[in-house]
Amino acid sequence: MVKIAPSLLSADFGCLKDELAAISKADWLHYDVMDGHFVPNISFGYSVLKDVSKVTDLYLDVHLMISEPMKYAGNFIDSKASSITFHYEAIEENKINEFINYLKEHQVAAGISIKPDTDVSVLKPYLDSLNLILVMSVEPGFGGQKFDDRALAKIAWLAKMKEEMGYHYLIEVDGGINEETGKLCKDAGVDVLVAGSYIFGSDNYQEKIDSLR
Repeated sequence: MVKIAPSLLSADFGCLKDELAAISKADWLHYDVMDGHFVPNISFGYSVLKDVSKVTDLYLDVHLMISEPMKYAGNFIDSKASSITFHYEAIEENKINEFINYLKEHQVAAGISIKPDTDVSVLKPYLDSLNLILVMSVEPGFGGQKFDDRALAKIAWLAKMKEEMGYHYLIEVDGGINEETGKLCKDAGVDVLVAGSYIFGSDNYQEKIDSLR
């Protein structure tokens, strides 16, 4: 069954503990880190993650939308990240394998993400070593955007490669996810659905989580 990862970026931080309790029956918690440089917005860092880890048992799915992911990854590992996903576009290609190995050596699942305009085939050299691949179905940096259906072909390609080659990564999608787009992604072969405003903008979080399963 597909995993559901509510995106903390859309939560009400004025009552964060209550928000986390209301999504406690989800599978993962998606944690977007933005630096105002790689993407034109600023969110939260590792100190908030450490506090969040104390009040939830959810798998902490950290998405680094930052220009220097290798510089800060250790701080997020120390703050109890379960997985760390960095952007293909944010790192030199000759450093990608080194970074993947670094994350795994520290018992953190290693993920990579691509923006909507990036061809999924650029990930081919890394598929056998990744734990997670995050397909962005909106331009990263802001919540509430419309789903970019180019993501479906990327998900399908990744699912096909996984089946044919026996790879073990999970395929995750983030951006514009609701019941309708979530079904399209599931049909394409996705494993993890990230949803923000669809869940946190509703009156019944659990009902929305269940609608995505």
